[in-house]
Amino acid sequence: MAMMMSFTQAMPNVDGAGAGRGTAAIELLGSVGSDRSERDRFLTEELNAIRQGHAKLQQAIFEAAQVQRTLCAPRELDWGQFEIAGEIFPVRHLSGDFFKVMKLGSALGLAVGDIAGKGLTAGIWQAHVMGLVQRAARKHASPAAAVDDVNRELCRDDAAPPMMALFLARMDRKNNLEYCNAGLPAPLLVRQDKAVERLDEGGPMLGALQNAGFKTGQVAFHPGDMLLAYSDGVTECQNAQDQEFEMNRLTAAATAVAGMNASKVLFALLGTVLDFADSCSPADDLTLLVVRRQAAVNGRRRGARLEGFAGARRRAASAERRSTSPGEQSPE
Repeated sequence: MAMMMSFTQAMPNVDGAGAGRGTAAIELLGSVGSDRSERDRFLTEELNAIRQGHAKLQQAIFEAAQVQRTLCAPRELDWGQFEIAGEIFPVRHLSGDFFKVMKLGSALGLAVGDIAGKGLTAGIWQAHVMGLVQRAARKHASPAAAVDDVNRELCRDDAAPPMMALFLARMDRKNNLEYCNAGLPAPLLVRQDKAVERLDEGGPMLGALQNAGFKTGQVAFHPGDMLLAYSDGVTECQNAQDQEFEMNRLTAAATAVAGMNASKVLFALLGTVLDFADSCSPADDLTLLVVRRQAAVNGRRRGARLEGFAGARRRAASAERRSTSPGEQSPE
């Protein structure tokens, strides 16, 4: 009886038909008297109903997660001399993290965000926040001005959205990167000679102070240079000894794989983080965005090509069709 009560009361109302199921179950169970077979039949029916409701909820969450992944596309893109790859590993199906690669006229916009919290609540806010970021990035040429615009929108929102950290950058055809980092761990710019710079110009997290100030930083991308932007779930990932992965390990791992293409760098770094955690599941979403300018060989760029966004979206859609079904175990 206690087990049945805990199941029925904990189960969310998925389709409206389960409202008050816990109370009704107790009343009906009392009415069947002492007939053991009747009680067993009733409990079996209730358990099956709970399982069906749980399966519907799992399916709904799975479908929402696929929408999130689509919104973050393209997850892999070649843009002129640049290779770009990004991925999110949510810890609770839906993610409060996001990344976005946006075409801004002749420039390219890059965004990595981390909404406070995790799971369903943060995941529901994700689409709204991404819409604010894209609109502001298209409206303002300056990343600082765009971030300030997003912050003001969040602060005046009557729905009281959560706080958010955001890295927003704009890359032009002259290979210059302007950026504003508002509350995320400083992205790393790994030069071809393995020197590492931290991109820390910006301001505070968004959604707290309407009149917060933000600054734009600027760096030049040289052949072979690589940008790594990430959420704090990467550096704060812990192992069984309660040690965090931290910035030093991430920097060492990034310099070790800096000569690889962006996609290989992405999964090499994710593998390094998860190997460090070993048997410990990450406590926060992991998000990585890698941008690498192709190295020059004998004064010429190696394998540079321009691929349109339509092609990247087709590839992302194809990857989604190969995703596991809700009943299968995801490799993530």
